[in-house]
Amino acid sequence: MDRRGLNETLRLLARKYAEIARETLGDDLISVVLFGSVARGEATPTSDIDILLVVRGLPAKGAFKRRAVIEPVRERITEDLESLWQKGVYVDFVEVLYTPEEAQVVRPIYLDMTEEAVLLYDKEGFFEGILKRLRERLREIGAQRKTLGKIRYWDLTPDGTPREVVL
Repeated sequence: MDRRGLNETLRLLARKYAEIARETLGDDLISVVLFGSVARGEATPTSDIDILLVVRGLPAKGAFKRRAVIEPVRERITEDLESLWQKGVYVDFVEVLYTPEEAQVVRPIYLDMTEEAVLLYDKEGFFEGILKRLRERLREIGAQRKTLGKIRYWDLTPDGTPREVVL
């Protein structure tokens, strides 16, 4: 499978994941956001499929308790993942789980999402609103996304002035 075909396959799989999440989590699901190498179209046969989910009613504490909420989604997508593994594509989903309140807090992973996130599901534009506000704030402070070789990073103070930046 060539790189373009791989990326298309993984995006379709991410869309299927979002559909299963909608069916499984129902009205508690607020947003499903694809980010990372698959969203950028740069996936390899060993890439993670990075997914951010905003889910109402997540357990307040405990990563394992939170993962239990999405386990039925993972169970329904396992066959697709195993099929890819048989073809030498060793991918898996890596989920980031937030409640709507937690998602409102700007996090470093949101920076790249402002330019490359794929909103697979977004009830009432919830996460798009978060990204839109962050894009506006990044413009206000003159932040710049830079590349050094294969490394991408954000310069939040491109004028060189040392200061605390609140996003």
